Amino acid sequence: MTDRKILLDDYLPPSHDIEEVALEFDLHPNKTRVRSRIVFKRARGGDLRLDGKELTLISARIDGQPIEVNPDKEGITLRADDLPERFVWEAEVEIDPGSNTSLEGLYISNGMYCTQCEAEGFRKITYYPDRPDVMAPFSVRISGDEPVMLSNGNPVARGKGWVEWQDPWPKPSYLFALVAGDLLAHSDRFTTASGRDVELNIYVRKPDIDKCAYAMDSLKRSMKWDEEEYGREYDLDLFNIVAVDDFNMGAMENKGLNIFNSSLVLASPQTATDQNYEGIESVIAHEYFHNWTGNRVTCRDWFQLCLKEGLTVFRDQSFGMDMREPNVNRIKDVMVLRAAQFPEDAGPLAHPPRPNAYVEINNFYTATVYEKGAEVVGMLRRLVGPAQYRAALDLYFDRHDGQACTIEDWLQVFEDATGRDLSQFKLWYTSAGTPELGVAEAWDGKGSYTLTLNQKTPPTPDEAEKAPRLIPVAVGLLYPDGSEAVETRVLELTKPVESFRFDGLAARPVPSILRGFSAPVRLNHAVDNQTRAFLMAHDTDPFNRWESGRAYALDLLGTGKTDPGFLSAMHKLATDTDLAPAFRALTLTLPGEDEIAEHIFTQGGTPDPIAIHASVKALNTAMAQEMRTDLEQLYAEMNVTGPYSPDADAAGRRALRARALVLLTTLDPDATLAQAQFETANNMTDQFAALTRLVAAGKAKGALESFYSQWRHEALVVNKWFSVQATATPPEQAIAVVNRLTEHPDFDLKNPNRFRAVIGAFGVGNPAGFHEPGGAGYALLADWLIRLDPVNPQIAARISSLFRSWKRYAPERQAQMKAALERVRDTPNLSKNSAEMVGRILSA
Repeated sequence: MTDRKILLDDYLPPSHDIEEVALEFDLHPNKTRVRSRIVFKRARGGDLRLDGKELTLISARIDGQPIEVNPDKEGITLRADDLPERFVWEAEVEIDPGSNTSLEGLYISNGMYCTQCEAEGFRKITYYPDRPDVMAPFSVRISGDEPVMLSNGNPVARGKGWVEWQDPWPKPSYLFALVAGDLLAHSDRFTTASGRDVELNIYVRKPDIDKCAYAMDSLKRSMKWDEEEYGREYDLDLFNIVAVDDFNMGAMENKGLNIFNSSLVLASPQTATDQNYEGIESVIAHEYFHNWTGNRVTCRDWFQLCLKEGLTVFRDQSFGMDMREPNVNRIKDVMVLRAAQFPEDAGPLAHPPRPNAYVEINNFYTATVYEKGAEVVGMLRRLVGPAQYRAALDLYFDRHDGQACTIEDWLQVFEDATGRDLSQFKLWYTSAGTPELGVAEAWDGKGSYTLTLNQKTPPTPDEAEKAPRLIPVAVGLLYPDGSEAVETRVLELTKPVESFRFDGLAARPVPSILRGFSAPVRLNHAVDNQTRAFLMAHDTDPFNRWESGRAYALDLLGTGKTDPGFLSAMHKLATDTDLAPAFRALTLTLPGEDEIAEHIFTQGGTPDPIAIHASVKALNTAMAQEMRTDLEQLYAEMNVTGPYSPDADAAGRRALRARALVLLTTLDPDATLAQAQFETANNMTDQFAALTRLVAAGKAKGALESFYSQWRHEALVVNKWFSVQATATPPEQAIAVVNRLTEHPDFDLKNPNRFRAVIGAFGVGNPAGFHEPGGAGYALLADWLIRLDPVNPQIAARISSLFRSWKRYAPERQAQMKAALERVRDTPNLSKNSAEMVGRILSA
């Protein structure tokens, strides 16, 4: 790899500040003209670097005088000696949005102009110091034939074929946005806490105008929640959201003009599942919350990405817990963390939430930055308490509004607000790896119980020796009769080994450790299955009640065994009507096959994906046999009648019913119950759950044909049709099915959602198929990465991470994966996105 690494230690402040930016766009599918007028003022010494890629320079002026410049592939350098202290830079460039398949900068999606500028897409629009610590107010004039033409801020003037926008709040270039097309608005209004009236719009294509109500409701609830929980009020007269079909990310928080992947806006009972509704609620909130944690206060450089993303994920997770069943949401968040971030930390792609080097910043939009970053914020709140957390956040906004900040700035406000020394806690931001938490117990028989905790973080590619961290460990103690001996207490582990004593106990307690998953660590605690069953029945912490069943299941699935105690404990949980249906559904859901493989590997074994798949199937069947009668009763009782509602209670009932269907289908080779549900379902959640079971049972031919015929004009539902076949098809048939799907007329390499629905879904959701013994799954993925890279290098690089855990498998599989990776690496003209990712993976 020849691309230069960008180092955190090399950071230098910008040479010039910007007082104002004025942009003019003359839209054309292949010859869009962009004129920029930028007022620069020298801030400190040095040449002025203007980033620019794939631009045709028409003219350049300084203070109205034409100048000769020689752009390189990455931009223009203006020598300091040639520049006044304050000057006006003007440039005119031509760009080709119609040919921009990378979906960065300005591009066209199904006839609609759209931008994506984070992280470094603005340089594909015009020459500019494209870095987050250069902030300025923007004025934008858009000319064209499109009925709707939008940009950041508020509209200030319009005429026939043109509109002007002004954003009064200084922002970095990555938050610039422009959308133009034939769109309709689903509109509403929101009155802020101070009484200001805000216009709200969700812009979509005409056929989708009836699918915006839930997104709008989620937005209004987010605005109200942010006022109540963080004291943050919206600061413009207008808030716009646009749904786009071709989008690399989930959504983008551009100031006043959020651009969303259509999959995270559009929903109706007939086309969206409960999971889709929950995702819309979460991401609408996430992007809105960025208005303060990301926009008003942004990051100084891209190494600080977790400053805005980790905090904002924590905020959207907290919102979700308030909107839905909090314990269920906490479990789901931890499941995501373990599925995506723990393997990242355990392999060649490990990096701290704040990395110290990168080649391509788009490769660091990772689970470590987002999900682990959120866990770090959660630990801070747990350590200082809710009141001091709120005081620290108030100070953060007061002190840093309008600034581009660092992790040091963030931690300093907590130190100033609480008086705590957080120098050791900072290691969570600067050191990679998942700590392993060990446990030893001692009971003196006289009422004194001692819990000894130890911590060790395995080496990662960037760091062999790890210093001990400050780990908040939430602990409770239970008496043998199930009553609580000691309520939850947060122990602060700061050393490699520390002991904590509890006195005055009437009997030896059973510890409940890491309640609420109080820190993102791996818990190594030697617990027998009898104790796990006890905790499943009695633990007063819902997370640890679920966790005990999860650990029990992982041990069984790692050995391919079943256990009567496990089946009995699961049966009791399934029929415990005091527990929320959504919680019971999660408890009855076995760990994913990749999670099982990770567990076997961390225990020193070598996972066999084919054996793991068989083990999951066998344990599901054993569970179904154990509780068949009760499952049949649950399936009937959890049927939600009447009009569809995505509320948490109804969604939880459907989730438990769907889990009962999964188990009952293991006893029904003809999948008759699933077929009946597919034919009678009046909402997508039930219909798709049934279709998934039919595909898994190999009985879906007619259902798949019917489903496609019914929904062929709904792109998001067609994505479901593709993905269910890629993920649920039995592994021995999966590769043939995936190959057939890629030949389907509706498969589109250029559409990220469609590509993820087939190739990405196969790699993530069908591990036994992907890891088939002959290596065909690896070859298939490598083939498609090579095809995709010149079209959309960002998506190609992200999907290449499916190979990240190649070293956990047996030598034969390792050799097959390595060969596939080397074939990608050796592809001529491979993008730096993919070259960096594949190089890091191969370095394992």
